[in-house]
Amino acid sequence: MSISTSGGPERRPTVVSTGKKPAAGRPASGAKAGPAKPAGSPRAGGKGPRKPISPVKVSQGRAWGPIALFVAVGVLAAGIIGYGAWASFQGAKPWDKRANAIEGIVNIRKTDKASLDYESHKSGPLTWNYSPPVGGVHNAAWQNCMGDVYDAPIASEHAVHSLEHGAVWITYRPDLPQDQVDKLAGKVRGVEKTLMSPYEGLDKPISLQAWGYQLKLDNADDSRIDEFIKDLRVNASVEGPTALCNTGITATGTTPRELQQQPTQ
Repeated sequence: MSISTSGGPERRPTVVSTGKKPAAGRPASGAKAGPAKPAGSPRAGGKGPRKPISPVKVSQGRAWGPIALFVAVGVLAAGIIGYGAWASFQGAKPWDKRANAIEGIVNIRKTDKASLDYESHKSGPLTWNYSPPVGGVHNAAWQNCMGDVYDAPIASEHAVHSLEHGAVWITYRPDLPQDQVDKLAGKVRGVEKTLMSPYEGLDKPISLQAWGYQLKLDNADDSRIDEFIKDLRVNASVEGPTALCNTGITATGTTPRELQQQPTQ
């Protein structure tokens, strides 16, 4: 018997079940794959969602070098500003206030003002209450005080007149070591309204004079020498800043000039 396929109804294949379950993790044949599980969905066994892994932080410590440098610069800047303010305040003080602040200075203008008074210039040898003298009666001629460094004693009668013109007179013992003498000379040489000479009989190695002021010291390294010159040079003048220091006596010797010029009998 023959079977005819033409003209009859279309036949579909029959699906036969084998009774086997699909392999784990695979959808059954003909089944549609479900949507992917979102991250953080419950894990098998009923456990909670997987926690995200946090990045591990590595401690590198503080950069102490830059911090120390910053602090040091700050302290230095504060010190500079503070010193500048202090120096500005000091410089704003009147000269006599600054002079009176010098440790060890003697202000004869306050303690013995009468000893500085005089009526007129006098010739011949003169006497004073202080050694070296700091003012008072004096000769009509002044000692040249244009930064002159004299290597021998000079007449006090002429030096006091230089003080009246605003000069600072630095004196020292003749036996002062040469290096100390050189340091003093370096503060005087070429500086107008200053002069320097050895002086016999000093009770201290060095003595500084301005009109009405005196300061005695032990060595030429003392910073008060510079303070004395800065505060009193010109400022202590009795005749004002225009008083001359040139065209004066340049000769050494403790005898006033007019006696030196007298002919011998």
